[in-house]
Amino acid sequence: MSAEIGIPPHLRITDGKNFRLSSIDTHDKLGREKLTSRTRIRDCVDRMAVLQGRLAAYASNGILVVLQGMDAAGKDGAVRHAFSGLNPAGVRVTSFKAPGPVEKRHDDLWRIHVAMPSRGEIGIFNRSHYEDVLIERVHPDMVRARGLDPDAPGFWENRLEDLRNFETYLTRQNILIVKLFLHISPQKQRKRLLKRLDQPEKRWKFDPSDLAERQLWPAYTQAYEEAIRATATPEAPWYIIPADRKWLTRVMVAEALLATLESLHLKEPSADFSPALKAAQEALLKDGRN
Repeated sequence: MSAEIGIPPHLRITDGKNFRLSSIDTHDKLGREKLTSRTRIRDCVDRMAVLQGRLAAYASNGILVVLQGMDAAGKDGAVRHAFSGLNPAGVRVTSFKAPGPVEKRHDDLWRIHVAMPSRGEIGIFNRSHYEDVLIERVHPDMVRARGLDPDAPGFWENRLEDLRNFETYLTRQNILIVKLFLHISPQKQRKRLLKRLDQPEKRWKFDPSDLAERQLWPAYTQAYEEAIRATATPEAPWYIIPADRKWLTRVMVAEALLATLESLHLKEPSADFSPALKAAQEALLKDGRN
């Protein structure tokens, strides 16, 4: 029996109370088959391309896609495959690295706000504002280097509250937020890191620090769970995507964005001529006769 198209409800987290990553199987196929995954992605992209045009035409909403996950979870591949057919003029991908000297002198969300998509655009964050409650929580010395005190009472709870409030503000500004956690197992990550070392064209992606971060897997799991619990809301849900199978991850990412675009119910812009358009047409026709 074939699976239903779309994101299964149990992967869409709108209330993170008592949420555990262990409740989602990283290797689950969700009833899908690899052989049909490429066709499904093409179908999603074709439909998204149409809706992207309408999104730009109306320019009343923007969409922010947040991609988070451990190293080798497949974030780059998801961007390449799930968004490949969209008009690049209306898509902006931002990859957030460690804050530089200028960014460290500003508030946490300064560089995030600068990179936000405008209405009519789709923005993709490959890592995001959540790094401030993930990597910095696992490595609190990074916080101290910015002159802040991670040991202050309520420090992390306040940061999570700020993110939740920031996302509420964005939704009130007609920015829809799609937060995707690519949920990979440590065993699958190990295989993918080894593959990077085995293939010369992929070795540039390997960083020796990846091995040190692997040892902190339990700390990262706890940080992710607390972030999801605190910030999963109906207007800005988290999608937990099983990421041990790359083909499934890419289909689920495409379907999450397609579902978001479809939720706007964007109709084809009216083809009726306004007086101004009619005058422009007549001017062009006249110009062609001269």
